[in-house]
Amino acid sequence: MSNVAVQDARPATPAPGRGSLSHRSLPRWAGAGFAVAAIALAVGIGLAFDLQSKVQWGLIAALLFVLISYAVTSAVENKRQAKDRVATSLVWVCFILAVIPLFSLLWTTISRGTKVLNGYFLTHSMAGVPAFEQGGGIYHALIGTLEQIGIATLISAPLGLLTAVYLVEYGKGALAKAVTFFVDVMTGIPSIVAGLFILTLMLMFDLQPSGFMGSLALSILMMPVVVRSTEEMLKLVPNELREASLALGVPKWRTILKVVIPTAIGGITTGFMLAIARIAGETAPIMLLVFGNQLINTNPFDGAQSSLPFYIWEQYRVGSDASYDRAWAAALVLIAFVMILNLVARGIARWKAPKTGR
Repeated sequence: MSNVAVQDARPATPAPGRGSLSHRSLPRWAGAGFAVAAIALAVGIGLAFDLQSKVQWGLIAALLFVLISYAVTSAVENKRQAKDRVATSLVWVCFILAVIPLFSLLWTTISRGTKVLNGYFLTHSMAGVPAFEQGGGIYHALIGTLEQIGIATLISAPLGLLTAVYLVEYGKGALAKAVTFFVDVMTGIPSIVAGLFILTLMLMFDLQPSGFMGSLALSILMMPVVVRSTEEMLKLVPNELREASLALGVPKWRTILKVVIPTAIGGITTGFMLAIARIAGETAPIMLLVFGNQLINTNPFDGAQSSLPFYIWEQYRVGSDASYDRAWAAALVLIAFVMILNLVARGIARWKAPKTGR
């Protein structure tokens, strides 16, 4: 017994490669060091071979980063860790390649859009201002965008929500499959097709261009996004919640209204915001149905209106330095509007997320 106790008391020998002093590993900052070395080598190669394009320098740096990561990790650690680091390096390279165009777009828009972006630009229209001269603003286009998107949301949100509820809670058989198929088809239709459809109705019933006509086309584009996003959020609600409510004798319609929808309200609201951001930059339906207007028109049901996308296209078409500055400033306002919507959607989703605890 004493021999067994002595053997059990002896410290276990560490497995090779796990916690032993002979096992070598790279420090945490190795990835950053590889990146710095790759950039330095790429700059040297670019200068040595007189490469004019910075894109070439970046591609060379990315390739060297992957090669250096694999070579050094293989020499210091082992082949398995080297393959893992190569995969991680490829992920970082793809991430950087995807982010660079986004930051380039934002930097260009901010640097060029801030030239004329001020309080006067946001509170005045183009009434009486020649398009090729300095001055004017986007107030009329901003009012048109808010009204058109608001009406489209009032049309699409309830219809999309009820359609999603039908597909998840009631839909079975051929009708549900047909609705799902046509929703998927509508998700991919070009905006010009929606505009042409409403334009056909305008010609048939002798209707005049207005912001409401543009809102109808935008609602066609918005509705399938609302349906698909809401449908996925409703599917995430656990069936146990439905069964518990039904077991208490609560009718199904009340279960949906009081249990299912409140549980998924955060994701549903996020889907609404993303759908609004989807239609905020549409130009083709506005060109066909709203016609644009240099004056302030606060009535979306009577007369032509403008919108931010249409204003950007209109100013760019003029071709003067002043119109280019106004176009970039309007583009910056539109990007800020979409970013605010996304931030609001994230905030609502986090606020309404189900509380977890022990």
